[in-house]
Amino acid sequence: MASQESHLTATLLTSILAAVLGSLQIGYHTGNVNAPAKIIEQFFNHTWRARHNQSMPDHSLTLLWSLSVSIKDFGALLGSLGVKYLADSYGRRNSILIVNCVSVVGACLMSASKACKSFEVLILGRLVFGLFCGLVMSLNPLYIQEVSPTNLRGAFATLNQVSFASGILVGMVAGLETVLGTEHYWAMMLSLSIIPALTQYLVLPFCPESPRYLLINRGEESKAEAALLRLRGHSDKVFAELEEMKEEAAHTQSGVTIHEFFMKRRYKQPIIIVLIINLGSQLSGFNAIINYSTRMFQTKFDQAKYLTLGVGAVNVTFTLVAFFLMERAGRRRLLLTGFISIALCNLLMTIVDSVVHLVPELRSLQVLLVFCLISAYELGPGPISWFIAAELFDQPSRPTAMAFTSMLNWGGKFVLALLFPPLLKLCGAYIYLLFMTVALVAFTFTWIRLPETKGRTFDDIAEEFRGAEGIPLHNKAGFNTFP
Repeated sequence: MASQESHLTATLLTSILAAVLGSLQIGYHTGNVNAPAKIIEQFFNHTWRARHNQSMPDHSLTLLWSLSVSIKDFGALLGSLGVKYLADSYGRRNSILIVNCVSVVGACLMSASKACKSFEVLILGRLVFGLFCGLVMSLNPLYIQEVSPTNLRGAFATLNQVSFASGILVGMVAGLETVLGTEHYWAMMLSLSIIPALTQYLVLPFCPESPRYLLINRGEESKAEAALLRLRGHSDKVFAELEEMKEEAAHTQSGVTIHEFFMKRRYKQPIIIVLIINLGSQLSGFNAIINYSTRMFQTKFDQAKYLTLGVGAVNVTFTLVAFFLMERAGRRRLLLTGFISIALCNLLMTIVDSVVHLVPELRSLQVLLVFCLISAYELGPGPISWFIAAELFDQPSRPTAMAFTSMLNWGGKFVLALLFPPLLKLCGAYIYLLFMTVALVAFTFTWIRLPETKGRTFDDIAEEFRGAEGIPLHNKAGFNTFP
């Protein structure tokens, strides 16, 4: 155990904490529009009335608000397209620094919308900020996984989700009427993400670049060795890890085009795995609750905003639980536990929602089920869906795989943010059965197809898929879910 503990150096910890400040900003802008929704809608209405001398029709206001919430996810979908180019051209760390300026521009636009008396500027700001989201939620896990030692890789990648969940909670608190979610201060509240952005500019330039990028992508062995020495602190560990990287470099080609990524047989199996896990995570109901929890509770409780804070607190708590369990339980076990629990919660929510008008006392059970669903999501599907692609693919294809992950995640979020309000009106309580079906499909596929990646080197995992026809995964040793 002592040798494992010595892996954790001040440089490694600083590098990871500096990187995850990006996901803190994303979480903040995910959580801060929930509570003050009514106040910002009033701003939309006042702006419209000042221009057209009449109030905006209700359906137009609902549509405009749905667009304002979901446009960030659409921007993220577009941003994902730039991941491979940036990560391969400028390196992992430098790319995070480059895209950080997009966050600052987006926050400034959102904040300026009130002074400009223009809701279009607010929507544009969320779109620009969305570009940052799509880039950084791929670049972060890429950088974190490549600088982390094998035995801590999953836990550190989970810190990205811990930071994201913490940002959501901070955003929810900032959005309360008793804090900054007021008519006077909401614009200032939208600018606060500039603080972690500037902190990142102060710290990250002093952190090392990914040694894997320096050695495998750039062929700069001496720089890779120097970066690795700073990260590990012990020359004996550096030698062994460099040898493992060289072995991986020997097995990989210099670059993989997007066409090759989707056509090569060795990538087909991991592509399908990433597709199912990511869409399973995003379309199983969690995002609907995060985006619309205040409104969901409003019809039943007087203090809906404070219940929403409970959602944020549970979210953070269980990302921390996942952080501590990731290297003990492994990815497969946490994913399977998460997906089956989400399916069960959705089934129970359908039943409770259908009979709550007959038995009002069940309202409290409804809140408990929402909290349980969030716990299940953050225990496995939430954090793992963002970083599993970085473990399943080799070095040349990893940036493309992370861009693919980002597109699936943000595409799923965008579709759900846009379609949940009309679907809820159309299906009522039965919408949760749709979410349950998605979770069950993801559970089944994970059970059959996903190999355990805990404690295995990148090269060892890549070997799993390297055969021309793909190795039948269920025959692999150590594949059992519950050994």
